[in-house]
Amino acid sequence: MKLTTELYAAQGEHLPAAGKHIIAHHDDAHVVVYQAYKPSIAAYAARHQAFGGSEYSFNRMSWIKPNFLWMMYRSGWATKPGQEAILAIRIAKSHFERILAGAVPSSFKPGQYPTHAEWQAALGTSDVRLQWDPDHDPYGAKLERRAIQLGLRGEVLRQFATDWIVDIEDITPFVAEQRQYVEKRELDQLTVPVERVYPVADPALAAQLRMQPASGS
Repeated sequence: MKLTTELYAAQGEHLPAAGKHIIAHHDDAHVVVYQAYKPSIAAYAARHQAFGGSEYSFNRMSWIKPNFLWMMYRSGWATKPGQEAILAIRIAKSHFERILAGAVPSSFKPGQYPTHAEWQAALGTSDVRLQWDPDHDPYGAKLERRAIQLGLRGEVLRQFATDWIVDIEDITPFVAEQRQYVEKRELDQLTVPVERVYPVADPALAAQLRMQPASGS
């Protein structure tokens, strides 16, 4: 697997316990996001290094998650129907932040938009949905920290799925290997991708996302 990993027990020392933070596997140029699919869609994407084929739809909302354990919670560690294959998708930070900049919350947040009508108008014209959901531990228990997920549609989805991808890796075997430690409740053996707080350098963007200030990676 191309992703660098570390013990889950060690990762917690580097992550905040609460607040809205983007937790991700990233370096100076790239960030990794995760998606779960049925095996046939994932196999096409890994083979072509882009999404497409007869089973993939560009006409629906497609959600990306930069947090590995949130993806594991959502997919049941790759056991839920239609989510048996996990893809790690590497994109440029510039494209990730373009997605962030266009994001509109899925629900109305008083104070972020002057009126409900203005929020609805923004929602109607944006190709990106923003949700902050409770993060989860490997067993699926909620944490105080919030995890971000981003729904893509329209032109942004087309660009993400075909033009912006640097690399797609099917990490399902890794997920299956680690799932056994969760099932046996042996978290001291659990290994996860190295993830740290993703620092959004633009204060205006961080404020738009309602994030806690980041001190670095």
